[in-house]
Amino acid sequence: MRAYQLSAPGAAPAFQTLDLPPPGPGEVRLRVAACGLNFADLLMIEGRYQERPTPPFTLGMELSGTVAALGPGVSGLAPGDRVAAFTGQGGLAPEANVPATRCLPLPPAMAFDTAAAFQIAYGTSHLALDHKARLQPGETLFVTGAAGGVGLTAVEIGKRMGATVIASARGADKLAIARAAGADHLIDSESPDLRGQLKALGGVDVVYDSVGGPAFMEALRATRPEGRLLAIGFAGGEVPQVPANLLLVKNLSVMGLYWGGYLTFRPEVLTASLHTLAGWIAEGSLHPHIGARFPLDRVEEALETLRARRSTGKIVVTMG
Repeated sequence: MRAYQLSAPGAAPAFQTLDLPPPGPGEVRLRVAACGLNFADLLMIEGRYQERPTPPFTLGMELSGTVAALGPGVSGLAPGDRVAAFTGQGGLAPEANVPATRCLPLPPAMAFDTAAAFQIAYGTSHLALDHKARLQPGETLFVTGAAGGVGLTAVEIGKRMGATVIASARGADKLAIARAAGADHLIDSESPDLRGQLKALGGVDVVYDSVGGPAFMEALRATRPEGRLLAIGFAGGEVPQVPANLLLVKNLSVMGLYWGGYLTFRPEVLTASLHTLAGWIAEGSLHPHIGARFPLDRVEEALETLRARRSTGKIVVTMG
C-alpha cells in the first residue's frame, strides 16, 4: 500500500510503498476511512513535537475506519465494527494496525469524517475545560483562535457547559463561524486593546489559549480573581512568559494541557471524556465543523492549508 511517511529526521515526508504486517497481539487491523489533521502533525514533520517516533513512520494521528482483522488476544471487537482511534501515527494510509484499547466504537449515525475530526480537538477542549479548569455554568470563557480546529470546539463545549463565551478570531468570516458555534461575544484578533475589550465585557474567568503570544498576556491582565488560564498551544509561534507576581496578586492559575499525555499516566480520564463527547455528538449537542476535505493523494495540499491557517474547523483526509 501507499503510505505518507517521514523517512528520516529532517527529511520531507513523501509517499512510500510498504507491506503492512499482520496485526500483533492486542492489535486490530483497520481499513482506514478518514484521518484528521492536526497542528501537531506539522510539528512532528519539523521535529518539534513533544513525542518523536523513530523514522520511518506513517503520519496521521487520529483516524476512523472499519475493523478488518483481529490480532491475538483481542476481544470485544469484530471484523466490520466501525471505530475511531487515536494512534499518534499511521493514519495517512489505506490500512493501519492499532491497539485495540484505543478503538472507540462509533454511534451508528456518526460519519467516518466526523469520527476522524473529533477526538483530539474535542478531547483537548473537554479535558481542558472540564477536568482541568472546572468551568462552571455562568462563568465567562475567552477563546483565542476560536475558528480553528481546536478553538472552535472550545466555543461549542463552553456553551454546552453553560458558560458565556467570548471568541477571538481573525476577520469577519471566521468570527461568523465562531458565532454559529455559540459564541456570545466576538473580538477580531487584529483589533487593538484586547485587554480593554475583555474588561468592557466584564472580565474573564477562564482563558482557553491555543495561539500564545501577546493575546495570552492581554487576557491574563483581564482575568478576574481566581481565574484559570489554559495553555493549549502556540500556533502563533510565540510562547508567552508569565509574570508570577500577577498570579500571586490575583490568585490566578495557569495550567497546561497535553491531551496525548493522558494515554500514559491516566488513560481512563481520556477514555471517559471521549465516551462523553461521542454521546453529546450523537444527541446533537455538538456539531463538528469540517472546513476542508482532501483525498489522500492531495495530503500535501491539505497540510499546507493547515500550515497557512486557510481553513476553519478541522481538515480531514479521506481514503476513498
